[in-house]
Amino acid sequence: MKYPNTEIKNITDTYFGFEVEDPYRWLEDDMSTETAAWVEAQNTVTFSYLNKIPFRKNIKNRLEKLWNYEKISAPFKEGNYTYFYKNNGLQNQSVIYRTDSNGNEELFLDPNTFSKDGTVSLGDLSFSKDGSILAYSISEGGSDWRKIVILNTETKTIVEDTIIDVKFSQISWYKNEGFFYSSYDKPNGSELSAKTDQHKVYYHKLGTPQQQDQLIYGGSPNQKHRYIYAGVTQDDKYLIIAPKISTTGNKLFIKDLTKPNSDFITILNHTDSNTNIIDNKDNTLYLVTNLNAPNKRLVKVNTSNPTPEFWEDVIPETKNVLSVATAGKYFIAEYMVDAISNVKQYNYNGELIREITLPGVGSAAGFGCKKDEIIDYFVFTNYNTPSNIYKLNLDTGATELYWKPSIEFNSNAYESKQVFYTSKDGTKVPMIITHKKGLELNGKNPTILYGYGGFNISLNPAFSIAMAVWMEQGGIYAVPNLRGGGEYGKAWHDAGTKMQKQNVFDDFIAAAEYLIANQYTSSEYLALRGGSNGGLLVGAVITQRPDLAKVALPAVGVLDMLRYHTFTAGAGWAYDYGTAEDSEKMYKYLKAYSPIHNVKQTAYPATLITTADHDDRVVPAHSFKFAAELQNKQQGENPILIRIETNAGHGAGTPVSKTIEQYADIFGFTLYNMGLSVSE
Repeated sequence: MKYPNTEIKNITDTYFGFEVEDPYRWLEDDMSTETAAWVEAQNTVTFSYLNKIPFRKNIKNRLEKLWNYEKISAPFKEGNYTYFYKNNGLQNQSVIYRTDSNGNEELFLDPNTFSKDGTVSLGDLSFSKDGSILAYSISEGGSDWRKIVILNTETKTIVEDTIIDVKFSQISWYKNEGFFYSSYDKPNGSELSAKTDQHKVYYHKLGTPQQQDQLIYGGSPNQKHRYIYAGVTQDDKYLIIAPKISTTGNKLFIKDLTKPNSDFITILNHTDSNTNIIDNKDNTLYLVTNLNAPNKRLVKVNTSNPTPEFWEDVIPETKNVLSVATAGKYFIAEYMVDAISNVKQYNYNGELIREITLPGVGSAAGFGCKKDEIIDYFVFTNYNTPSNIYKLNLDTGATELYWKPSIEFNSNAYESKQVFYTSKDGTKVPMIITHKKGLELNGKNPTILYGYGGFNISLNPAFSIAMAVWMEQGGIYAVPNLRGGGEYGKAWHDAGTKMQKQNVFDDFIAAAEYLIANQYTSSEYLALRGGSNGGLLVGAVITQRPDLAKVALPAVGVLDMLRYHTFTAGAGWAYDYGTAEDSEKMYKYLKAYSPIHNVKQTAYPATLITTADHDDRVVPAHSFKFAAELQNKQQGENPILIRIETNAGHGAGTPVSKTIEQYADIFGFTLYNMGLSVSE
């Protein structure tokens, strides 16, 4: 391979007396013409390679064909209408429809009209209490910066100026009068990479300009936090403020909105737990917390004495991780049992009403409805079952199928099996392996091993159209539940953070070795894939074990562990990673696995790095610098390519057309480098 020349311009940083050279620091400047020229040159090489893969078009055609089925969401009531999302198959963005009380259906909002190329996407929808006004957010080019548009739902016309410069925000209405939202001051320099770390909560009163929006919280030094989320209880009585220093742990305050100029009441003044108010009955608050309960519990407390010493258990902690939704007059409790859903219904006294019967082994999600409703909807899926929507009668417990997709995929021809394998330190780790029934375990099956392992995020069984196409071609899809995730609660998460981060990489390596030892695949037919924190996972594993797999597919990865916290909201990830400034010990630990600092002169797998020029979550400089290091030091014949999507971000809101193109390239690259092909 002849790669574009990436000029070395060394900059030296000093950490605790240790000098570290950064030869590609110039690629961090996303506003420079040099970086733009480098991106263009890299894409030219990458696409000239991908264009030579003879069966890439066959994969794209199959992806388009399988993708082309109608998809809808569960319905939800707002005001006089019932709304739902629908995509006719290949629409870049899903469209919002609604029905009136007579069942008449109409198109309400079509995000495909926001831009010609589908790169302006719809974010959150939030309706005023009577449903007469909608505030919705949009993202341009995949950026985390949002705009909020305000719409009269009856006339479907925009009613006032668009709110701009909003980031990492909920939209939470107070009555029909206005809403709370969060944002940062616009940074100096590049808004795609400059640091943002003082979140502020504002109140926008309808009919007034944004310049008059009231600063509610976050403006003073003692209120400085990287993330602050604001929400109003269903009865409009309390404003909830949840400030966070990092992505894990939050403080908690409430404000009585029935009393003008009331002070904030402190519930938690530390960030040692994840604690959220999910409902209230007058002055009784209901909170889900992992404070002194690593697997979470539901508690209640009176607002007169709301601090933890007064909390009473409603649903106590168990050995399985709990999540709770409010539905009508009940709580729906979903437990994760080895990453698989088990669902129970409780009343507000914490008495078990019933266990909800699920249609199979997999993931149930989407529970929750308003207080006056008795029908709740949920989605059920697993790795070989497309998402079906079910109706749940909260009074009787009866479930019935509400909607099933008409898709050209025979779920019965595939099987999923959960196994438990042993990691390096003896820890048992679950993994679900999915493939065609009757597959011969001969060590020659193309296999994608997908992992994440961080930020308390759980990988639960879920259907993917792209992975269905992969399995149609005889591929295996294997997903381990690595430490760092949330599958077994706070202890499992913490076991993959900071000075324990190597556990995550060891778990992933052990998963690969299990698949190889049991003849599912071999190193010649194994691809490692992960995105964001999972991109770090792939980058760390190939630099530690370049012999492990034939193909590496790190997407939008965090790859410079010494500098990640200096970009956008990166400092908020310090709970999981620690930073190179914390201590000499932490610096040395991070540098020992930081992918860009551990590329050596050796043979690496065929690597396709994917990122996007508008990714302001994990800035693309991580991927740029990693690609430059790998291309410079690759000693084997395998290609090292970087595919840079233009006018796209971290992933949310990516148009269907771009997603299909990405998967065609990823699967084409993977199979081509395994010496395999795809017929028409």
